[in-house]
Amino acid sequence: MKILCVGGGPAGLYLAISAKRRDAGHDITVIERDPPGATYGWGVVYWDNLLDMLFSNDMESARQIRAASRLWQEQEIRLGAQRAYLPGYGYSIERAALLDILTRRAQALGVAVEHNHPVDNLADPTGSAGGSVLADADLVVAADGAGSTLRGLHEDSFGTQTELGSNRYIWLGTPKVFDRFSFAFQQTPSGWLWFHAYPTSNRISTCVIECSAETWNAHGFDWRDSQDTLQVLEKIFESHLDGAKLISHSRGEAARWLRFMQVTNGVWHHDNIVLIGDAAHTTHFTIGSGTRLAMIDAVSLAQSIYENPSPTDAQHVYDERRRGALRAVQASARTSQAWFENIDPYLDQDAAGFAYSMSSRQGEQPPWRYQKHLATQITVARAARRHYDTAQRWYRAGKRGEAPLVHLPSLVAERDRHAKQLGASRSMN
Repeated sequence: MKILCVGGGPAGLYLAISAKRRDAGHDITVIERDPPGATYGWGVVYWDNLLDMLFSNDMESARQIRAASRLWQEQEIRLGAQRAYLPGYGYSIERAALLDILTRRAQALGVAVEHNHPVDNLADPTGSAGGSVLADADLVVAADGAGSTLRGLHEDSFGTQTELGSNRYIWLGTPKVFDRFSFAFQQTPSGWLWFHAYPTSNRISTCVIECSAETWNAHGFDWRDSQDTLQVLEKIFESHLDGAKLISHSRGEAARWLRFMQVTNGVWHHDNIVLIGDAAHTTHFTIGSGTRLAMIDAVSLAQSIYENPSPTDAQHVYDERRRGALRAVQASARTSQAWFENIDPYLDQDAAGFAYSMSSRQGEQPPWRYQKHLATQITVARAARRHYDTAQRWYRAGKRGEAPLVHLPSLVAERDRHAKQLGASRSMN
């Protein structure tokens, strides 16, 4: 099958890798408008469920992704000078490093990856060179993001709907390397601002700053230039950044304030074009699932192509599998987005209460969960939970082939021991 992937992000590159892994006979080309190494944003977060899939799908690239990733344990919620904590762990990786790994892996498998190839050249499907490129392919994969040019050619056929969120956010970097996934909420005379920050390497962290439209206007961010904006934000978050600077330029351009755009589509395929990743759906960044979902789309489409030699049949099967599965995820993401867009009623609490409200924002919780949450604020209980998570992490790593299985019996014993310690700590408190 001749496959053209428009967009060289994680979705398009991992589709090419996954399809080639299943059938090396596919003729696959990935075209990307930007030069090699250019990328929007700083880092992405993911969890063990993505690693499980990556290792089962392509161990070679999975090992490289894990080696380039940074592990973080716990989430820290800072409400002014107060601190609270949420258990758990995850991974983060620089987006540029992820794209480099996926590009090299795709090329090693025989995929043609063409950079500096403007997507706009494909905008006219009739009578142009771009149109002939689309027509020549058996399958055209629109992996060109939330503002997809290809999807825009047939929005009515896809049933595309977009909706902008009310909050403003800006995607920045900082040389302050956080050791946890950190939220900092800071009150100013003009309203609350907050950031979501996480380490993306040993030298830099991603720092997404968000606020309401009213606060954004009151601070004059609608007219301030990039340097002035950074100075204001650095002053507001000075204590949380330990005086570190904020970095705006990630690809030669200054970061811009944005409003989240929710994208939904009634169907994910039309003629020989199929949507994956953000072109098909977006989920609010507060649930941290965009890259994971895009790569799951890629594997699902690759498997559908493998099982159905007919491009039309493959598109239908993929659409049925993935579009239905995304409904619940997008609903959860909308709920999370709405919580942050209506945050003021929750800010009149202490840090522990606020952290619980944030952690339970996507649904009702039984009363005992709050008592469990309070227990995790105790230093001893938190330490026990971190050890427990470490044992769980190594256990899963061994199962997927990331770590030697010889270590598993001792790790399971360690996990069970720390679970008992955690239970004892709760009973004493």
